[in-house]
Amino acid sequence: MTAAALRRVPVEEGERPALDGPELDAVLAGLTAEFAAGAAQHDRDGSFPFENFASLHAKGLLGLTVGPAWGGAGADLATALKVVRAVAKGDPATALVVVMQYLFHASLWASVDQRAIPEALYARVARDAVENGALINALRVEPDLGTPARGGLPATVARRTADGWALSGHKLYSTGIPALTWLVVWARTDEAEPRVGGFLVHRDSPGIRVVETWDHLGLRASGSHDVILEDVPTPFDHALDLRKPGELAPRDAVFGAWAAVLTAGIYDAVAEAARDWLISFARQRVPSNLGAALSTLPRFQDAVGTIDGLLLSNRVLLAAAAKGETSTVESGLVKHLVTENAIQAVETAVRLTGNPGTTRHNPLERHYRDVLCGRIHTPQADVVLTGAGRAAFAAAAGA
Repeated sequence: MTAAALRRVPVEEGERPALDGPELDAVLAGLTAEFAAGAAQHDRDGSFPFENFASLHAKGLLGLTVGPAWGGAGADLATALKVVRAVAKGDPATALVVVMQYLFHASLWASVDQRAIPEALYARVARDAVENGALINALRVEPDLGTPARGGLPATVARRTADGWALSGHKLYSTGIPALTWLVVWARTDEAEPRVGGFLVHRDSPGIRVVETWDHLGLRASGSHDVILEDVPTPFDHALDLRKPGELAPRDAVFGAWAAVLTAGIYDAVAEAARDWLISFARQRVPSNLGAALSTLPRFQDAVGTIDGLLLSNRVLLAAAAKGETSTVESGLVKHLVTENAIQAVETAVRLTGNPGTTRHNPLERHYRDVLCGRIHTPQADVVLTGAGRAAFAAAAGA
């Protein structure tokens, strides 16, 4: 399947699940099993799981966070988290692309009211997601810049033309690019006083070239390849919220809170999948010298109890954050803590199982490689912890 074929998958009204209750639960359980069945092969090949997005589109889930005025479900963060966790438990690479989809539509929907994006333009993007399963993500990271979250101006340039802008640059880690329809390209203008912002680009625009460089330890099926842009034409009104470098605003509250929760949810779900495999393995494995299942050994019981404690902490943290019960600083801490708990949970399972846990014949080694990727996503640990400490000292000084 290709990106073009994905856009032709029909969405039947009768197939759209309710946003809560047993109907959604049943749909998500089916998707978890379906995605898990193909995850190992996509991981081994580094191939993109187009069929997973066809299934998500057929169930009406790619428009989950699109506003109701444009045909979307207008789902809240708790519902988006529920879907992301179910997808991630089957295939976290698919879930990462879904997270970007949900983040951008929730954020752009909020931006319409703030006039950061023209309503007619958002309507086009939103309806494309609902009707055609069109995916969206940002292209921000560059070879020299690294992650924009740590500062610096993009080398990608938007040159003013008679009809709009022409974008040229080199982007890294463009997650989901094999199937993306819309790209939010972070760039600076070529004006005497440059401005910086996102430029909304359709994937079919001329001058876009994908270089298949993604060959990483984990999330191997995410299609996070390089993208080369060479004078890509972009209309004037597709420039979103351009500002001078000194006036750049932090990402909006919707994006920040949702990003922390949904990203953390991916890796919590990976840890849950690892836990489930460990329990199945320990119940079925009966060494001849023991004469009983490994699950009868206190050290296995202790390890599973430890893992369940870590995952319980994660559920409580994620639920509180999804309900809006955490501050901006605390949302970053939630992402950090949930990610570290998830890594510790999977590491515990790997240590306990030895060779069976590290062979590619079993999924645990893949879960371990995938869960380690949680540390890479913004906000990263040092930024989170320094920010939290700074906020604590500032609060104490003002008390």
